[in-house]
Amino acid sequence: MTTSELRRRLEELRRGDLSVDDLLKYLRDYPYEDLDFAKIDHHRPLRTGFPEVVLGRGKSPQQIASIVQSLAGRGSPVLVTKADQESFNAVAGVMPAAIYHSLAGAIEVPGENPLTVREGVTVVTGGTADLPVAEEAALTARLMGSPPERINDVGVAGLHRLLASMDRLREARVIVVVAGMEAALASVVAGLVSAPVVAVPTSVGYGASYEGLSALLGMLNSCAPGVATVNIDNGFGAGYLAAQINKMGK
Repeated sequence: MTTSELRRRLEELRRGDLSVDDLLKYLRDYPYEDLDFAKIDHHRPLRTGFPEVVLGRGKSPQQIASIVQSLAGRGSPVLVTKADQESFNAVAGVMPAAIYHSLAGAIEVPGENPLTVREGVTVVTGGTADLPVAEEAALTARLMGSPPERINDVGVAGLHRLLASMDRLREARVIVVVAGMEAALASVVAGLVSAPVVAVPTSVGYGASYEGLSALLGMLNSCAPGVATVNIDNGFGAGYLAAQINKMGK
């Protein structure tokens, strides 16, 4: 339930186009719906401006499908992160409009309400192996009304590739940098632009990378100011934060 959707329903009630019983039916699962194994937070769009996002990992395909079915049809898009093909098949069985983004491992159910779009987010990757996390960040930002620019494979091992994209980087209002290994790319980018940088460490690397821990520590210890670091492989968190920053000051 978004603010605009609730306002529309109340205006319909005032005009007589909607009955009290119909409005009560619409509000029956407010502020949350209890599915026994999950309590779906339908009040979240009113509080935060974006609906609850489903973490697919750790849930059965049937649980994910039930949660998506509860969230869908309320105007806003539905997003499931860290989901596999089996989970998508279950979701598609109840929501035929669902889309599976295989590279990101994410399920999208398009929303009905038009988005207020504002460009200004750019997602940068250190290498091709970072693309799955970057795709999750880009999808999240797009669903929140901030379709991002993409600059891929510009890691510090070939810095000339990044420098060739400086004009595009300087146009961004917020930049998401997705990198594994030593994750120096976040510091390099932040030292070249005035926009805030959301750094995403990935679990890409060899043994001593400790599944992304070295990248996380590298980004947390960035010598460049203006870097905010999210958790390992958390493309969703980075895309969400970037979209929030991008929408500020409108």
